[in-house]
Amino acid sequence: MALTIQKTYNESEEKWIMVLEGEVDLHTADQLKEAVNQMLSEKTEDVKILGDRLDYIDSTGLSVFISALKKLQKENKSIILKNMKPSIKKLLNITGLDKIIVVE
Repeated sequence: MALTIQKTYNESEEKWIMVLEGEVDLHTADQLKEAVNQMLSEKTEDVKILGDRLDYIDSTGLSVFISALKKLQKENKSIILKNMKPSIKKLLNITGLDKIIVVE
């Protein structure tokens, strides 16, 4: 399955809003990485990722989040994952990423 990424900068909240739809896996992780890197090169701000349309993410997708988080933490910024499906929340819990990434 493909991955669709919509990204906008919310001036009033001073954060990036990213909507992911589809699957993040070995075949689409580079697309996500490129989008995140482009956003952070424009403005290093918090990134809120809306996941209600994200069906699946594997370890390559999680590694993109970790890499971005390392860059953001240098500037005291973070990643917020919002509306993730139960299966993805479970994966975040199993890997311990829910302890370093804000999950709403």
